[in-house]
Amino acid sequence: MPGLRKRSVNLAGHATSVALEPEFWAVLETMAKDRRISLAALIAELDTKRGESLLASFCRLSALAFVQQKASGGKKRKGETA
Repeated sequence: MPGLRKRSVNLAGHATSVALEPEFWAVLETMAKDRRISLAALIAELDTKRGESLLASFCRLSALAFVQQKASGGKKRKGETA
């Protein structure tokens, strides 16, 4: 598995970067396309929902929930963020 890929994003007026494995970036890009929003908009939304979680961790968990939801035929489970 390749290493982390870092991307810069602007969250609440502040520049920051998020480092994720390419596989997670691919899922997040699919999530954004499915919702017809930009990747930056998706990450900004996830940032507002993450609470005390680290942004990279919350992005991974959201990507995992999205993949699991797709695998189960689109049924959303209680508490899922995707």
